[in-house]
Amino acid sequence: QVQLVESGGGLVQAGGSLRLSCAASGRTFSIIHMGWFRQAPGKGREFVATIFWSGSSTYYADSVRGRFTISKDNAKNTVYLQMNSLKPEDTAVYYCAAGRGVLPTTPTSYEYWGRGTQVTVSS
Repeated sequence: QVQLVESGGGLVQAGGSLRLSCAASGRTFSIIHMGWFRQAPGKGREFVATIFWSGSSTYYADSVRGRFTISKDNAKNTVYLQMNSLKPEDTAVYYCAAGRGVLPTTPTSYEYWGRGTQVTVSS
């Protein structure tokens, strides 16, 4: 099994920045890709960004491309999400996920999930 723990969320004004971290433990050798999803109250789970664990290929949702950057440190078993130029619509609980599925933008491709970290962007 794999355990994921997110951190780094908080309150920030529009235009500000935050960096989220996701620490993985357990059978991390089984991970093919990792990703970030978010969910706002009353809304469904939304794809944000993904990165392949064995390489550096990345993909972003249109809503965050150019503002967010996903990166990783394999030695530390940690994935990061650098969020710049934050907007109020970025407010959500952000979840880290790890999996072995074929489509990294699809929630069903991920087997393991963190409990989430709250990001709130004020106007």
